[in-house]
Amino acid sequence: MEVLQLTTIIDASGHLHLDIPTQLSPGQVNIVVVLSPVTSDSTQKSNYDFSDLAGKLVWQGDALAMQKVLRDEW
Repeated sequence: MEVLQLTTIIDASGHLHLDIPTQLSPGQVNIVVVLSPVTSDSTQKSNYDFSDLAGKLVWQGDALAMQKVLRDEW
C-alpha cells in the first residue's frame, strides 16, 4: 500500500488529471481520493492574542534568598 499526497490544479472545465508513477506491479488497485481546497495563508484564522493577559511581576527583595527560605520549609 502507498499513501500519496500532492497538490495539483483543476482545469477550467472542472477536470482533475492525475499522472502518478508508482512502484506497484501491474494489476488492479483501489484508489481513494480526498479533495481539499488549498487555502491561502491570509485567509486562515489568526491565533488568539494573549498579550492582554500577560503581565510583569514586580519583585522587591532577593529572589534567591526567598527561594532558599521556601525550600527550607520542606
